[in-house]
Amino acid sequence: MEKEKIRNKFDKILNNAPALKEIIFSLDPIDIKRKKINKFLADMLMSTFEDEPAIPPLEWILTRDAIRIFRNILSTRNESLAGFSLLQYINDLLHKENFEQIQIPDPGFFAEFDHLIKGITGKTGVYSDKIPSFAKHKGKKAARMRSADLSRMGKIAKKFIDRYPDGLDKDVIRKRKKNIARILKHFNATESDWKNWKWHTHNIIRSANRLNSLLKITKEEYLAVKLARKYKIPFGITPYYLSLMDNNTSRNNDYAIRSQVIPSIDYITKLKEKKENKESSLDFMLEHDTSPIEGITRRYPMIAILKPIMTCPQICVYCQRNWEIEDVYSRNAALSKEKLKNAIQWIAETPELKEILITGGDPFLLSDTKIEELLLKLSHIKHIERIRIGTRTPVTLPMRMTDSLVEKISQFHKPGKREILIVTHFEHPYEISSGTMEAIQKFRRAGIGVNNQLVYTFYNSRKFEAVALRLKLRLIGVAPYYTFNTKGKEETDNFRVPIARLMQEQNEEARLLPGSVRTDEIVFNVPGLGKNYLRANQHHDVISILPNGRRVFEFHPWEKKLSLADTYIYTDVSIYDYLKRLKSIGENTANYNTIWYYY
Repeated sequence: MEKEKIRNKFDKILNNAPALKEIIFSLDPIDIKRKKINKFLADMLMSTFEDEPAIPPLEWILTRDAIRIFRNILSTRNESLAGFSLLQYINDLLHKENFEQIQIPDPGFFAEFDHLIKGITGKTGVYSDKIPSFAKHKGKKAARMRSADLSRMGKIAKKFIDRYPDGLDKDVIRKRKKNIARILKHFNATESDWKNWKWHTHNIIRSANRLNSLLKITKEEYLAVKLARKYKIPFGITPYYLSLMDNNTSRNNDYAIRSQVIPSIDYITKLKEKKENKESSLDFMLEHDTSPIEGITRRYPMIAILKPIMTCPQICVYCQRNWEIEDVYSRNAALSKEKLKNAIQWIAETPELKEILITGGDPFLLSDTKIEELLLKLSHIKHIERIRIGTRTPVTLPMRMTDSLVEKISQFHKPGKREILIVTHFEHPYEISSGTMEAIQKFRRAGIGVNNQLVYTFYNSRKFEAVALRLKLRLIGVAPYYTFNTKGKEETDNFRVPIARLMQEQNEEARLLPGSVRTDEIVFNVPGLGKNYLRANQHHDVISILPNGRRVFEFHPWEKKLSLADTYIYTDVSIYDYLKRLKSIGENTANYNTIWYYY
């Protein structure tokens, strides 16, 4: 019965391409099928370039892209890289009698194959059959009609954007004042204490019981924190960041905030298993392979990372360096004086470097004096023209940005000679508050720029959600810089979003923003290799579709035309499963229907 269902599925999908259906259903050997399918695809591609193609304008672009992907998948080289042959798999499903050794395809597999076939035959249904009315006219009439059409797009975008409140909304400000009063009462503290960043670090919420006494949480959240402490998995929330959470369990507005710091049970379980498995490495980004000396990571010719401290006031669940972090605000996390001295000496002896990114951990957990000393030593190295400081304290602990700290940092910002730049991580508009705005403005008034690196996760990936963040960030003085694909670590599967969604967001949502706001670049930070620019198709290829509906990508190294380097094979999360999750939280997945045609 299973065989008949599967055959019927393929039959229905391939009805859109009768000639291809005949080839795939035939009893020809695989090599013959491969040649015939490639010829079919070549003929389809050539037909899109004819004077009067059967496929409408613009649809042919989707057809061209789909044909390219199908040909990639049929390549024997790519089959070898992916460790899987889509053609052989389909052939086995159609013609083998015994399914014992064959993985039954998920619904996500059929969804991918269906959209691929629709793509190569020009039947995506993405575009309406009607040519826009303004295209039929010229001059002012055309301009007015076009303007009306653009206003329509803007109104649609605004409806989505208005769904996402931020911390500058009056109602949110009122709620958070109550939260602060409740937290201060619990700790028997004063408003003066609240303004002191050291009070917050001394009162980091570390236990499930303390969290439960300060905030309404679910049973699952309580258990997850309990297990995190039991298995020595870093957990902690600053009182300030806790005040951003709504005191109810609905997660309607604060779900992105909670999800960043309150781990899921699935995360705890998988991370525990990895820690116990001696053959498993938690160094997903392969930093050991790009660290010439302790405290330094280097993947590019002119920039290196310096890590003087490996802890934060709170830990993001999806942190790429969770394998290095012992605990939240750990006293033993700072690099020793000797090791820091050696790292700085290495920078001084590497004249090709122009820029240093100070990160960790969070360097703003160091004292003002230590930060000043570190910047002073780096400023004495003549070839260093820019010092970036990577910190999330403007988001998690904005009172850390004291006048004293900003003054000490700004003395090293010398226009024309050396730039100091702050790079932070706002992940959702609900993280913005008057406190974070003031912290940012202190740097801006000192002439120091602040950039944002957004980690694109399931929890901030709804339609126009990232747009809402970018718009508000610009208003508080932060420039969008990078949008990162979530690291492909197994324990953070719940955070991961299909790469196609990042491309869709940039092309269909961010693209509607003014250029001064739409400044960030979507990237995949490839383990051991560095940033891969997802916007550019020449930097990556889809090379397979697996039975579970996941696409397999081959990412190219940034230096591919400069020197010989390995590519990186990556298995993405399922688009089908992602859309299913969106639907489960009330999203209309019809708003995402073009996602299948981003490769």
